[in-house]
Amino acid sequence: MEPAQAPLVLAPLASTDPAPPPPIEPAPAHPMRTRLLDGIFQPKNRTKGTVRYQVPRAFLTVIDDVEPTCFSQASKHPAWHTEISEESNALLQNQTWSLVPPFPTHTPVGCKWVFRIKRHFDGIVEHYKAYLVAKGFHQRPDIDYFETFSPIVKPATIRNVLSLAVSRWWSLRQLDVKNAFLHGFFQEDVYMVQPLGFVNLSHPTHVCKLHKSLYSLKQAPRAWFNCISTFILSISFSRSLVDSSLFIFQQGSHTIFLLMYVDDIVITGNDSSLLQNFISLLSCQFDMKNFGPFSYFLGLQVVSHDGALHLNQLKYVLDLLHKSNLLHAKPASTPLAAKSVLTTSDGDLLTSPTEYRELVGSLQYFTLTRPDISFAVNTVAQFMSSSRFPHMVALKRILRYVKGTIDFGLHFTP
Repeated sequence: MEPAQAPLVLAPLASTDPAPPPPIEPAPAHPMRTRLLDGIFQPKNRTKGTVRYQVPRAFLTVIDDVEPTCFSQASKHPAWHTEISEESNALLQNQTWSLVPPFPTHTPVGCKWVFRIKRHFDGIVEHYKAYLVAKGFHQRPDIDYFETFSPIVKPATIRNVLSLAVSRWWSLRQLDVKNAFLHGFFQEDVYMVQPLGFVNLSHPTHVCKLHKSLYSLKQAPRAWFNCISTFILSISFSRSLVDSSLFIFQQGSHTIFLLMYVDDIVITGNDSSLLQNFISLLSCQFDMKNFGPFSYFLGLQVVSHDGALHLNQLKYVLDLLHKSNLLHAKPASTPLAAKSVLTTSDGDLLTSPTEYRELVGSLQYFTLTRPDISFAVNTVAQFMSSSRFPHMVALKRILRYVKGTIDFGLHFTP
């Protein structure tokens, strides 16, 4: 008889449930107290660097007024016809030229009418302006002209003078010279054909011997600068060694700073009555337009509030975005891509690099009030001679960044 087998007993299975976590001990209280916990709040102050400025609605509208492209179009419009008559009368009253028989040894340069719409900083039309422009590309070097260089004010000089005026609570005044180039005298013999619409019927074959300069002539800017700088230096002003377009008057405790860019003038000083006397003296010598307090200069919109100045270039950059067809583009968060490295060999060459060079040049001037894009603009400016497709992509990214930060500018406080 076989012995009875012991009953089979299965070993208990290991539990699949995780072990219970150890109890969490409360973190020890830290002795540091933050301002937020103590209910301390500090108001946010605007910095002296790049700040925001609310964009007026007028800037966001597309300009519909069209400037005439030729004399026949403008002559049919009453406003342009009036401007043409006023410009021609000013030229005759100023004795800009005299009619003489043509010389066989001198080829007269051509001329044309150019029409521009002057606008306020908010885009509203200020007035229409017609210019008689000589075709300076017809001139021959060392025959029709010799020296042409004329200095212009540097952007850094503008910022420094404005900062000085704000810090010392000086008033800023803005002037404009009417028909500035008509005040410059020529040292060379320059002949021009009679302007369209104003040909002398008694002497239709005569030519105009120019006694004073006209726009677009090679030597016109230099002739005008020599004229006004000679007068300014003759009334005890001195020229800055750093910038030839900055003139300084110092006599005792009186100081005047004068910035000049062709026919646009900005003056400031520590004596308001002395500034007014100086403006009257300039108006006696030249036909001046007094714009009063400094508000708009070379594309810079200036807003004054409680002694502080806010500078921006809203109209300038909106025109730039409209020209590049990026006015409604999607904004970019940064001016350059983080991992993008531009080289001189990657990508295809641009078929027309002119647009690239024009946009880079425009952005270089825009850095006057936007130092935050200076590095990015300097990067794309290194490829002006050999522009490729990736360079244009990077350039348009800067413009898209500007589109998103269009209300930035510089803020100067006392």
